[in-house]
Amino acid sequence: MNQLTEKSISCPYCGETIEVLLDPADVQQSYIEDCQVCCKPINFLVFTDVDEELAVTVYSEDDAF
Repeated sequence: MNQLTEKSISCPYCGETIEVLLDPADVQQSYIEDCQVCCKPINFLVFTDVDEELAVTVYSEDDAF
């Protein structure tokens, strides 16, 4: 079973820092989760960084990727 990793992110809409749980099974996948503060949809892209640690990039629906 994969262990979840807790990360702090800033909502691209309201700027609030929120805690999210990342699943290693989601590496190289994107998904949408609503902000816990403003309820707007945040796009998540989960990946492993150069140190092989779980990382995430978040962006709004309006951001070009």
